[in-house]
Amino acid sequence: MSLKKTIVGAAFVGLMSAPTFAEEVKIGVPSWTGAQAIAHVLGEIVTSRIGGTVEYVPGNNATIFQAMDQGKGDIDVHPDVWLPNQESFTKKYVDEAGTVTLSSNPYEGNQGFCVSKDFGAKMNITDIADLGRPDVAAEMDSDGNGKGEMWIGAPGWASANVNEVKVRDYGLLDFIEPIRAEEAVKTARIKDSIAKGEGYAFYCYKPHAVWFMFDVEMLTEPTYDPEKYVMVQPSDDPDWYNKSMVASKDALKEVQIAWSNSLVDRSPAIAEFFQNFALTADDVSSLAFEISANGRGPADVAKAWVEANSDRVDAMLGL
Repeated sequence: MSLKKTIVGAAFVGLMSAPTFAEEVKIGVPSWTGAQAIAHVLGEIVTSRIGGTVEYVPGNNATIFQAMDQGKGDIDVHPDVWLPNQESFTKKYVDEAGTVTLSSNPYEGNQGFCVSKDFGAKMNITDIADLGRPDVAAEMDSDGNGKGEMWIGAPGWASANVNEVKVRDYGLLDFIEPIRAEEAVKTARIKDSIAKGEGYAFYCYKPHAVWFMFDVEMLTEPTYDPEKYVMVQPSDDPDWYNKSMVASKDALKEVQIAWSNSLVDRSPAIAEFFQNFALTADDVSSLAFEISANGRGPADVAKAWVEANSDRVDAMLGL
């Protein structure tokens, strides 16, 4: 072990052993399963390895970033920041205000639109443009309004705003009705559509439990082109929909945690741990699968993961 690690480890142990020092953190918990899983892994390490206290606070991206910016300890960390999806928030609070820190240990994310493999094979659907065929749209129309429903994300998701613009700019609005609903609604609809042999399309991304839960496939889209990907988020301009133009696939994402700079003074050991925290896309997919498919609580799944990955956790803690 290097001298630097020895010093860091000794300082860390010293913080843990000081009886008057209270390490505590409030972790923001967005609605999607991967974020819930990561939030509880963070919390499990804080409680079981640092000896701190944790409170989980549900919230959307805007709420969590605003609380981190205020620095009062209402919410201290966002567990799953997708970039560039949430770039409007990181530019405002990380780059401009300088009140939030973004991790330098991202995992890779990939976003697109999916159908079940059976539906894709039945209707010869391989590309996003296929959803604009009248025969495909008719198969996806469950409410009889003449348009096929496609889930584009949950309320409050920046990606749902992107997808709403995409549906328009891919020329699908005459055939597809973009639907926003909580992710549990989407999951139930996938299961039901497969069981009944019905058509359904939905926003999908990797990592995610859906790849373990159902036989689904991601549709091709026009290759990412920054000139055809001009996205203005509602937080930047109330006329965001009209000022945006998205007609290509998303670039691959970098996904990481972010935390309030005020945490460094209030709970330095936790802030130091956040600097070193790192998961892979496979980690997140497996955690999400245990929660979504196997019905296990995120706290139990996180506890098991931390116990099974002790060496990796030690490295994150500088031990």
